Amino acid sequence: MKKIPSFTIDHTRLKRGIYVSRRDTTPKGDTLTTFDIRLTEPNRQEAISPAALHAMEHLAATFLRNHPVWADKVVYWGPMGCCTGNYLILQGELEGRDIAGLVKETMDFVATFEGEIPGATPRDCGNYSFMDLEGARKAARTFADEVLDNLTDENLNYPGEAQA
Repeated sequence: MKKIPSFTIDHTRLKRGIYVSRRDTTPKGDTLTTFDIRLTEPNRQEAISPAALHAMEHLAATFLRNHPVWADKVVYWGPMGCCTGNYLILQGELEGRDIAGLVKETMDFVATFEGEIPGATPRDCGNYSFMDLEGARKAARTFADEVLDNLTDENLNYPGEAQA
């Protein structure tokens, strides 16, 4: 069976960052850009706990879908199965640099969030008690401070890709 494109990325060289994972065109002609928001270096740094990623999912999705500029372009935010990051799907043909500010705002929101996690109730979520707010806050702060505040081409282009 042929490998899907995301399994052809050299994960042994992949850094933390914001990568264009794929672009799709809807039947109506709209472009959707899927971003790989890579929070940890695969197989070299500790993965994020599933409970922390779950809390981050609730917070980031809520923040993004309420964003005053980007809300109408947000299609999806959700965790990667490998627990090293999240996927963000936005309407439009976009690059990592186009959304760096949005991702920074999102991570700052998660890193400083206090209170009840939106949707973390038995009525609203299928596994509402499986949340680690402190872990989500720590992962978001580390990514914002160490990566987003110092973005380079290495954090925006998959290994082996031509530099933008």
